Amino acid sequence: MPEISVKTENLVRNFGSFVAVNQVNIEVYQKEIFGFLGANGAGKTTMIRMLCGLLKPSSGKATVGGLDVYRQSEQIKRSIGYMSQKFSLYEDLTVEENINFYGGIYDLNQKRIQKKRDEIFFSLGMGDYARTLTYDLPLGFKQRLALGCALLHDPRILFLDEPTSGVDPKARRDFWEIIHQTVALGTTIFVTTHFMEEAEYCHRVFIMDAGKIIALDTPTKLKNRYKKKSMQEVFVTLVEKQQEKKTNPMPDSNDKMS
Repeated sequence: MPEISVKTENLVRNFGSFVAVNQVNIEVYQKEIFGFLGANGAGKTTMIRMLCGLLKPSSGKATVGGLDVYRQSEQIKRSIGYMSQKFSLYEDLTVEENINFYGGIYDLNQKRIQKKRDEIFFSLGMGDYARTLTYDLPLGFKQRLALGCALLHDPRILFLDEPTSGVDPKARRDFWEIIHQTVALGTTIFVTTHFMEEAEYCHRVFIMDAGKIIALDTPTKLKNRYKKKSMQEVFVTLVEKQQEKKTNPMPDSNDKMS
């Protein structure tokens, strides 16, 4: 049985009377790309912020790399990699300066920073941009740099919150090639996205609607179960079913979550 990297039990997050995450149970395994899918407002970002130690749950349990999200949130923040959906590096610094700065944030010594910098330039194809201001980078390369900085301290678990939002299809494909290379080296990746075609690149996908799990399985099994050719079609079918339930609630229904 593979090692569990992330686990939640009946995880809930309320904002007043609004339930953003509702009784979520998941297990994410080592060296897995776990896709977390849903429309805007489905609860994806709230979920990822709880798992990154940035937001306390209202109830339930969760561990990340064996660390408890309630008691060990600071340790979680130091041990994981995190790339937010909004570009968060310093645009008035060069590529090299950003890497040096974040290496210092992670308490890496100069020798280690130099080694990681060389790796980033080689593996992400950024060597020609070393002295380029980050502001002047094409968006796809900004995303590569953000990923490289999130991996500087060799985290075993990497959280990517809509990492390809705003980039063109080719840049998205290139970015996913890098994700697969990263997983091959032993990293677990938890990725949120609203691009349904990206679900095809994941080992398993978790589809969320209005804070609840509505499906969790491999892309192939989900497509077979719902007799659909793409994850886009699966997603639309599932969301439409949820909308029907909201419009025509059936308290005595024996329907179960897929």
